[in-house]
Amino acid sequence: MGLKGCFKMARTFCFLTILLIVFAKGITSDEEQHANDGPELKSYHDPESEEEDVRLASGIVAGASVTSGHEVSKPEEGKQQPGDGLEGEEKEDLPEQPPPIQAKVKEVPVVNGGTAHGEPCIFPFLFQGREYSDCTTDGRGDGRLWCSTTYDYDQDKKWGFCETEEQAQQRLQAEEVEDQYLTVVQMLNATTRKTQKKELYEKLQKVAEKGHQKAMEKVAYAMLFGDYMNQNITKAKEMFEKLAVEGSPKAQTALGFLYAAGLGVNSSQAKALVYYTFGALGGNLVAHMILGYRYWGGVGVPQSCESALTHYRLVANQVASDVSLTGGSAVQKIRLLDEVENPGSTSGMLEEDLIQYYQFLAEKGDVQAQVGLGQLHLHGGRGVEQNHQRAYDYFTQAANAGNTHAMAFLGKMYSEGSEFLPQNNETALQYFKRASDLGNPVGQSGLGMAYLYGRGVPVNYELALKYFQKAAEQGWVDGQLQLGTMYYNGIGVKRDYKQALKFFNLASQAGHILAFYNLAQMHATGTGVMRSCHTAVELFKNVCERGRWSERLMMAYGSFKEGETDAALVQYLLLAEQGYEVAQSNVAFILDQKGAKIFSDNETYPRALLHWTRAAAQGYTVARIKLGDYHFYGYGTDVDYETAVIHYRLASEQQNSAQAMFNLGYMHEKGLGIKQDIHLAKRFYDMAAEASPDAQVPVFLALCKLGLIYTLQYLQDLNLKELISQVDLDQLLGPEWDLYLMTVIALLLGTVIAYRQRQHQIIMPPRPPAPAPPTRAPQEQPPAQAEPQAQAETQPQAPAQEEEEEEEEEQQQQQ
Repeated sequence: MGLKGCFKMARTFCFLTILLIVFAKGITSDEEQHANDGPELKSYHDPESEEEDVRLASGIVAGASVTSGHEVSKPEEGKQQPGDGLEGEEKEDLPEQPPPIQAKVKEVPVVNGGTAHGEPCIFPFLFQGREYSDCTTDGRGDGRLWCSTTYDYDQDKKWGFCETEEQAQQRLQAEEVEDQYLTVVQMLNATTRKTQKKELYEKLQKVAEKGHQKAMEKVAYAMLFGDYMNQNITKAKEMFEKLAVEGSPKAQTALGFLYAAGLGVNSSQAKALVYYTFGALGGNLVAHMILGYRYWGGVGVPQSCESALTHYRLVANQVASDVSLTGGSAVQKIRLLDEVENPGSTSGMLEEDLIQYYQFLAEKGDVQAQVGLGQLHLHGGRGVEQNHQRAYDYFTQAANAGNTHAMAFLGKMYSEGSEFLPQNNETALQYFKRASDLGNPVGQSGLGMAYLYGRGVPVNYELALKYFQKAAEQGWVDGQLQLGTMYYNGIGVKRDYKQALKFFNLASQAGHILAFYNLAQMHATGTGVMRSCHTAVELFKNVCERGRWSERLMMAYGSFKEGETDAALVQYLLLAEQGYEVAQSNVAFILDQKGAKIFSDNETYPRALLHWTRAAAQGYTVARIKLGDYHFYGYGTDVDYETAVIHYRLASEQQNSAQAMFNLGYMHEKGLGIKQDIHLAKRFYDMAAEASPDAQVPVFLALCKLGLIYTLQYLQDLNLKELISQVDLDQLLGPEWDLYLMTVIALLLGTVIAYRQRQHQIIMPPRPPAPAPPTRAPQEQPPAQAEPQAQAETQPQAPAQEEEEEEEEEQQQQQ
C-alpha cells in the first residue's frame, strides 16, 4: 500500500507540476506578446506585399505588425486571426474571403447517381492526369459537381454526383446572383454621378431580394442613411433583423446602433451592448470602435481604460496598415453650429468659383496653382473629389516647368501605384533623385524610402538615414517619421527610444497618422516612456477616427446642405456612437434646432442634452456652455441654476470662454444659483471683455446696466424719506428760518427784475437804410406799378423813426 500510495502521490505531483508549467507558460507568452509590442511599429506598407501586410496587421490584436522593410512580425502558426479580412461599413469594395475560424474535419460527400451510387468520394482522385482534392465540374457541360469513388477515375470509371439536382440548381442560381452583385459593385465604384448610383442601387435592391447577403447589407444601410434610396428605417430594421439571424456582423452592429439611438425601436442600452458585442466578435471594426468609446467614456458599461485600449488598438492596427505613401484621402470635420453662424469660415471647403479660378490659373501656366490642384486631387477633401488622373496631369505640367514639389509627388504616385498609374520603382526613383538634387525635402524623403526598402536600388540604411535627416532638418513630416522608426528599431543606427520619441512627437505635430499610432504603441507598452493607458487610448482613438468610415462625415454634411436633415441626423448619430466629438455636437445642434422629424418634440431636448454632454466630456467648449444653458432654462431637464453655474465655471476656467464668464457675471448680478454679488459680477464682465474682443460691446452695456442698478440700490439703501424726517430745520437754521428763506427768495426776485431792466437799457445800433431798388425807365414800367413801389420805399423809414423816439423818451425819463 505504501508503494502504491507513494506512486499515486508522485503521479499527482507530476500532474500538478505540468499544470503549473502550462499556466506559467501562458502568462509568460502573454507578457512576451505585450513586451514584443514595443519593437514593432508601423511604417508605410510595401505596395508589392500589400495583401500580406494587411493580413498580418489585422491578425494581431495586442500589437503592431510591420515596422521596417526587412522585418515583419509573423503570427504563430495555428493562432486564430480574428481581424482577418475585416472591412469598414461604408467602402464599396469587392467581397473578400471570409476569415478562417477553425480547421474543421472535411465531410466526405456520398455520391448520388453515376456508376457508384451511395459510395463516398475519394480525395484526392485522378482525372485526366490531374489530381482533384474536391468535387469538380470539369468534364461536364451542365455545371454539376461530381467526384470519383476510387483514386484513378481514368482506369476505374467509378463516379457520382456530389449534390442532388435541386442543390445544383440552387448553387447555380447563387453563383448567378453573386456575379450580378459583383457587377453592380464594380459599377458603383467606377461612377461618381448621383443619378447613376441611384439606378445602380435599384439594381442592387433586386439582387438583395434574391437573398444575397452582402447586397441585403448594402441596401439596408442605404435605406437607413438615405443613401441614393428613400430613407426607410422600419424596412432597414426588418432587413437587419433577418441578416442578424443569419450571423451577419454588419447587421448585428446596425441593430446595436438602432437600439442605442432608439431609431425604429424603444431605446435599450443593454440590447445595444449585446448586439455590439456580437458584431465585434464577428470581426466588425465599427463595432470594436463603438465598444472602445463606450469603455473609454463609461457609456452603458463600467469605465475601463484597458478594455477601451484593447478595442481601439485592434481597429488602429487595421487603419494604420491601410496608410499608403501618398497618405490617403483627407478627413473633413465640419461643425454645423460654426457653419450656420459663420458660413464657409470653418468648413475649409473651397467654393466652386474659387476652384474654377485656380483651374484657370493652372491652364495659363501658373505652377503654384498646378501643384496645389494636384495635391487636392491626390488626397481629396475641401470639396474636391480624389482623382489620381487629374493629379498626375497637374503634377506633370508643374514638373515640366521645373517645380521640385511636383517632381517629388510624381515620384510618390509612381512608388505607390494606383488604378490609373501602375507602380514603377525606376520611374519613381528618377523623380525622387531630380527633386532631391534640387534640395526638395519631399524628394529626399522619397529617396530615403527607396534605400530603406530597396525599391529600385539595393537596400542601404546609411543612405536612407542620410536622406531622412536632410528631409527632417527642413521640417518634412515623412523624414521625421522614418527617422523615428529607424531609431526605434535600431535600423542603421543604435536603438534610441528617446530619439524615436522626439521624432514621432515632431511628426505628430504635423498630424501624421502613423506618428500618432507609433506614439500610442510606445505609451501602451511603456517603451521609452512611462506606460499611460489614458494617453495610449486617446492616441489610438485619434488613429481610428482617420479610418475610411470617416468619409461618412462629409456624406452627412452633404445631406444636411441638401436639406435632408433626417438622413444627416442618422449618419451623424452612428458617427457619434463611434466617438466622433464633431458628430456628437452636430447631432445635438440638429436636435436643438428642432430640424429632425424622426423624433417627437418631447424627445428632442433630452437627446440633445445627452449629446451635448458627450461632446463636452471630450473638451468642446461650446457644448459645455450649452449644458449650462440647458440647465439654466430647463431644456430637457429641470431648471437647476447651481448645475448651470458649475458648467459655466468649468468652461471659464478650463477653456477661458468669454461667453461662460459673461454668463457667470449675469448670475452673480441676479443671484441665480449663487450668492448675489455686484462686485464679482463686474469682475466676470471685465474678464469676459479681456478674453474676447467680441464681448466688449455686450460687456459695456452690461456694465452700464450694472452701474444704474448699483446707483438705485445705493439710493434705496439711503432711504431719503427717513433722512428728511430726521432733519430738524429749527435746530439747523434757527427758529426764524422761514423769514430767512423768504428774504433770500425776495433778493433773488429783485436780482432777476434788475437784470431784465438792464437788458432794455442796451442801445441797439441803428439799422442801415435799405438799398434803393433800381429804377426803370418810364417807358418800361407801367403806371400801375409805380405807386406801390413808392409806398415800399417810404415804409422802412417809419419803424426806424418810432424806435428813435422811444429811445429818447427812455433817456429823458432816466435823467
